[in-house]
Amino acid sequence: MRKLYIAGNWKMNITPSQAVEYAKKLKDSDIDKNVKVMIAPSFVCLPDVCRALNNTGIIVAAQNVNNNQKGAFTGEVSCEMLKDLGINDVIIGHSERRQYYCESDELINEKVKIALDNNMDVILCIGETLEQRENGELKSVLKKQVYTGLKDVSDSDIFKITLAYEPVWAIGTGKTATPEDAQEAHSYIRYLINSLYGEKVSEKIIIQYGGSVKPENAKQLMACPDIDGALVGGASLKIDQFLSIINVNK
Repeated sequence: MRKLYIAGNWKMNITPSQAVEYAKKLKDSDIDKNVKVMIAPSFVCLPDVCRALNNTGIIVAAQNVNNNQKGAFTGEVSCEMLKDLGINDVIIGHSERRQYYCESDELINEKVKIALDNNMDVILCIGETLEQRENGELKSVLKKQVYTGLKDVSDSDIFKITLAYEPVWAIGTGKTATPEDAQEAHSYIRYLINSLYGEKVSEKIIIQYGGSVKPENAKQLMACPDIDGALVGGASLKIDQFLSIINVNK
C-alpha cells in the first residue's frame, strides 16, 4: 500500500517571518499520521522553517537546485548548501522552471543525478502543455520526460524519487484535470516506470498529482487508484486549505 504524500510548493510567496508563523501553526496542527507531508518554501525561508519544524516529521524541501556541485554560478544554490541546512529533499523540473527558465529534460536529468549523488530525495515534475494535449502528444511528452529525466538513475536510487504529474494547463489557471484525465496520465506514467524498472518498482513508486489541487477536488483526485498524493501550489499558501488536503481521508 502506497502512502499518501502531500507536498506544498510555496513558489515565490510568503516572507521569512510569515513562513515561521506558518510552520509553527503547521507543527501544532492535527495531521493525519498516515500521510507524508512536505513544504517547499523559497530559499531565504529555509533556515528558519527548518528550525521551526525540526523533529516534527514534516519534510522541508527546496524548490530547485543547481546541476553543479559548486562554482561560479551567481545566484544559484548547490546540494551541499542545502544539505548543510538539513535539507534533504528538492523539487526538480517544475513546469515553471521548464517554461520560464528554459530547463530542458537533459538539464533536469543532470539535476536529478546530482541530487541523488548527494543522497537527496527528489520530486521530479512532468506534464504536458495544453497545446501538446490538444495535439494528442500526451503520451509522447510524458515518455520523453520520464525516460530522459530518469536516465542513468539506478534501481537502488529510484525509490528516492517521487514523480509529480502536473498538466501545465491546470497550474495556476483554476482549471483542473478531471479525475479521469489525471488517472489516465498516472496509469501511463506507472506503465513507463514498469518498462524501465519492472512491475515491483512501478507498484511501489509514488506519483503525485499537481495542478490546481484544492480542498474541493482533493478527495476525488486522491481516490483514483494511481494517484498517491498531491503537489499543491496556491492552496498550500493558506494553512487551513493545506490541512484540509492533508487530512483528506480523515
